[in-house]
Amino acid sequence: MSAKHPIIAITGSSGAGTTSVSRTFQQIFRREGVNAVFIEGDSYHRYDRLEMKKQMQEQLALGNDRFSHFGPEANLFDELERLFAGYAEAGTGKRRRYLHDEEEAAPYGQQPGTFTAWEDLPDSDLLFYEGLHGAAAAGDIDVARYPDLLVGVVPVINLEWIQKIHRDKASRGYSTEAVTDTILRRMNDYVNYICPQFTRTHVNFQRVPIVDTSNPFIARDIPSPDESMLVIRFARPKGIDFPYLLNMLHDSFMSRPNTIVVPGGKMGLAMQLIFTPFIWRIMERRQKALGR
Repeated sequence: MSAKHPIIAITGSSGAGTTSVSRTFQQIFRREGVNAVFIEGDSYHRYDRLEMKKQMQEQLALGNDRFSHFGPEANLFDELERLFAGYAEAGTGKRRRYLHDEEEAAPYGQQPGTFTAWEDLPDSDLLFYEGLHGAAAAGDIDVARYPDLLVGVVPVINLEWIQKIHRDKASRGYSTEAVTDTILRRMNDYVNYICPQFTRTHVNFQRVPIVDTSNPFIARDIPSPDESMLVIRFARPKGIDFPYLLNMLHDSFMSRPNTIVVPGGKMGLAMQLIFTPFIWRIMERRQKALGR
């Protein structure tokens, strides 16, 4: 953690909804005049798209059918930790971008599925990470020790799979069978490297559908926010104004001393109410540390 150079990290699995949470933070930053530098977790994959396919084929030939983007072998955990440590110390570091599609790749004159060159971070008030491994730990690497605010986005597993299947079919052209194969291949790394992150986060957002999602592989629609409840768990509830949240979020209730349950349609409002004070405190602490 760093008073002068704070870090906020949003972590969650593929299809969990971290991008939606990231948009809410962008709105807060814009409204509060915070100059944030954004880091996409995909840019810290070890291999580009073609190289990853090659590595998967080689691993499969060796009898390893568990090689995936979720595990340390396919990621630059050491580089991500180095980024967080360097930014927390001096507000510096390097980043690159992973170009997912033609639209993202066109301005760089590159092919989709490739990385841009590494570049120095611009001046900023804080670093904002969104991706798979914002709270990752493996061996001597512990990414989770650096962020000042760690947020987990973890819908119940069937909903997560439904969201992933629909996204990958609609935006990436994959078949249901191909997405299912990916889910199965990633399961070991999901259990060992994704799930443990949510015990290190400061706040977890878990969307729970209130409609039948018992077979996510045949679901025709993604449950809407109004067909869901949102379970918000605070690792350290001291200082959280629960009466205020219950008053502002109609039909919400507390299920445990550190957990509030909110109608799914109020997710955006809940995040605004919860995280805006966090941002205020982080920025006030930064101003004091800088002597301003």
